[in-house]
Amino acid sequence: MLLKITHQTTYRFDTPMAYGLQQVRKTPKSHGTQEVLSWDVAFDGAREELSYRDAHMNTVQLISFAENTTEVTITCSGEVSTEDTSGVVGRHAGFLPMWLFERTTPLTQPGPGVRALVKSLDEDQSDLDRMHALSRAVADAVSYRTGSTEVSMSAEDVLEAGNGVCQDHAHVFIAAARAMGVPARYVSGYLMLDDRIDQDASHAWAEAWTEGLGWVGFDVSNGICPDARYVKVATGFDYTDAAPVSGLRFGAGAETLDVALRVEQQ
Repeated sequence: MLLKITHQTTYRFDTPMAYGLQQVRKTPKSHGTQEVLSWDVAFDGAREELSYRDAHMNTVQLISFAENTTEVTITCSGEVSTEDTSGVVGRHAGFLPMWLFERTTPLTQPGPGVRALVKSLDEDQSDLDRMHALSRAVADAVSYRTGSTEVSMSAEDVLEAGNGVCQDHAHVFIAAARAMGVPARYVSGYLMLDDRIDQDASHAWAEAWTEGLGWVGFDVSNGICPDARYVKVATGFDYTDAAPVSGLRFGAGAETLDVALRVEQQ
């Protein structure tokens, strides 16, 4: 499938920013199930200082704000060719050892809620079947509801709240998988929706390591494994490693965010 993506993010500040330095992870990966045919990232109100590959093989652009800017716009566009492999990504790329993906992070620290979720699963199933069962269990435990959580909420916080968004589903899945001794990672990217082209936000899901298959994706929010409609952009131990934009800024005042995203088949 050939997908065309246009993603514009605009940050507006009440008062001029004295300084800002941000990491931008908005360039899709080329790997076995997708190929980036063209991609461009442009900045208005900021400039690119450097670009590099991080430990997760994500393309990261480091940008600094223009002096006393009140608005920064990041515009991404390009075409990506994808294929449907029923969520199977395959081999592990990069130099990070697999055991690192079993370690917990502040956002994926297991507690009573995660342990109860794991305990509810059938231990006699195969690894792949258990991951599918885990995906269903997370969806049952956490209802999808936009605007109900914050990016700083951990998997335990989300389970206690009982609702969340795709990011929260991914964190709960990852926390539970790691508690079961299964390497897992967070994925940020794009999803072509069947009912519309214009969207409000990008998407997130999880991947678990399964012997014999390698990395396999699980989209808890939609109850499926990623297919050709999905475009992977960044991966990490949790959201903080794969966030589209993260960093720091110096300046008082509030910040507003406007997002314009189009994902369509060519």
